[in-house]
Amino acid sequence: MAHAIPLLPAGQLQRLKEQGRQPLQFVLNGQPAQALQGDTVLTAVLTQSAQLRSHEFAHSPRAGFCMMGACQDCWVTLGGEQAGRKLRACSTLLQPGMQICTTAEAVAQATATQVQP
Repeated sequence: MAHAIPLLPAGQLQRLKEQGRQPLQFVLNGQPAQALQGDTVLTAVLTQSAQLRSHEFAHSPRAGFCMMGACQDCWVTLGGEQAGRKLRACSTLLQPGMQICTTAEAVAQATATQVQP
């Protein structure tokens, strides 16, 4: 008898521990998202998405590499009031309302939104 294989969440990471922390709302590529207080930006993104970003030249999916801020593989761009600012996702704690852009389209949208009065 075949067993049903449970569907995995859309995210690359699945939270197994520390699920009791306070929820934290943020925006990922223009869409509302939720993580937990104390999450890094990398954890917040990868619990929502299968990849952190695409490689600039090969366009292959990237999800961070060293996880300690040394390899330069986890840079993301902020939107909102800090539109255009880049930060390392693996070593930056998520802040409430943070707007994170991981695609060129999201960066262009966030920057265009900031220019309007």
